[in-house]
Amino acid sequence: MKVREAMTGEVRLTAPHRTIREAAEMMADQDIGALPVGENDRLVGMITDRDIAVRAVARGFGPDTKIREVMSPEVMYCFDDEELDDAAQNMAGIKVRRLPVLNRDKRLVGIISVSDLTQRNGARKIGKAIAEISSPGGAHSQTAP
Repeated sequence: MKVREAMTGEVRLTAPHRTIREAAEMMADQDIGALPVGENDRLVGMITDRDIAVRAVARGFGPDTKIREVMSPEVMYCFDDEELDDAAQNMAGIKVRRLPVLNRDKRLVGIISVSDLTQRNGARKIGKAIAEISSPGGAHSQTAP
């Protein structure tokens, strides 16, 4: 199965100059936990509900803090024509629960999440990947600078 068959296709972007309050409101309105961050027609980061809680609120940053101050600037992604199992292994290796999905022109076309993986591929088949994603550590750990 290809990533494009399992991903969530309608994705809203936010901008790094917006506030974390605006990001949290967008997440609440859409019942999602992450937003890709775009600037000048490029993906420049991701912000998650956890970034807001741990990198912002826990450090005393207020609601008017700019997204760029707490987002993860490293954009990890997969391509829409990749095999779903490969994307799951990639997510496990870098310990992330969601990946932006790009087409081969490097345009954002969706997001793939652990939930998408389990719904489309069966939890048993990707259980090892999910266990690795859930283990502490990784480049996107909240304890990373």
